[in-house]
Amino acid sequence: MTTTEAPAVAVRGLRKSYGDFEAVQGIDFEVRPGEVFGFLGPNGAGKTTTISMLCTLTRPSGGSASVAGHDVVKERDEVRRNIGLVFQDPTLDGYLTAEQNLRFHAELYGVPREAVAERIRQVMEMVALWDRRDAKVNTFSGGMKRRLEIARGLLHSPRVLFLDEPTVGLDPQTRSAIWGYINRLRHSEDITIFMTTHYMDEAEYCDRIAIIDHGQIVVIDSPEALKASVGEDRVQIHTADDERAITALKERFGLDAALREGVVTFAVPAGEAFVPRLFAELGLPISSVSVSRPSLDDVFMNYTGSTIRDAEGESGSSAWMRAMARR
Repeated sequence: MTTTEAPAVAVRGLRKSYGDFEAVQGIDFEVRPGEVFGFLGPNGAGKTTTISMLCTLTRPSGGSASVAGHDVVKERDEVRRNIGLVFQDPTLDGYLTAEQNLRFHAELYGVPREAVAERIRQVMEMVALWDRRDAKVNTFSGGMKRRLEIARGLLHSPRVLFLDEPTVGLDPQTRSAIWGYINRLRHSEDITIFMTTHYMDEAEYCDRIAIIDHGQIVVIDSPEALKASVGEDRVQIHTADDERAITALKERFGLDAALREGVVTFAVPAGEAFVPRLFAELGLPISSVSVSRPSLDDVFMNYTGSTIRDAEGESGSSAWMRAMARR
């Protein structure tokens, strides 16, 4: 992005409250034109709420945001004309054919009638579904439906495409294929992509990611820069007495360890070189040990104090549900 080029998305102090529960707590960020930008966080962190505000589906409680240069509160119609949205939950009509679903969308968005047929062919070929255009959507697999929803989101040539958990519920092979299509379309469509995910491998596809937890943005940077910021290796050990192991690691090595997903986990520089000393000096038997280079899991744990899986079980989403129940 040049210094004179306006951001595709600009957010300042954006907030959303449901009763006493603040789902999004005054966040600030920008998305550059042509960028693949990701929100990484557990369910209930505020990802979908933020996208709902940016797509004018939910009115903010405070702050400001603009998408494609248009204010999400004051210029809702202009925002909607300039965005595509793939929801987390399927929204296709299963009793219509793939092409009929797209034609209905083209009518809603005012795509010029003389351009509709060619544009439908273009986006369906892009996601390798042109040969299934006359098939009813309820005969499609989950991955095919997701690809069709992406094609529908692109049909009216939006400047910003929002993907809310675009591969949730799909198997790893299908998820990888979906991302192959997304990476190709970013080059062919001259488009900015804003996505949310709680899959670490999916976040690796982004140019930059913002880690969001409990409605707050914790850090923003490229995946590689974030992993480099952690610096240390992650060591995981199994022992017969995990609490005793955590205490021994603190007393004998000065290391802060914790039980993460049932495994004693801690971080050290040069993990492989540390392992022989660990076996010699810990003072209790170790049944297994693993050492890994920094990953986005480590980044998330470093900045939030928990793994994303641990965070899934915390009270953020349940608090939101309680707040909604009081409305």
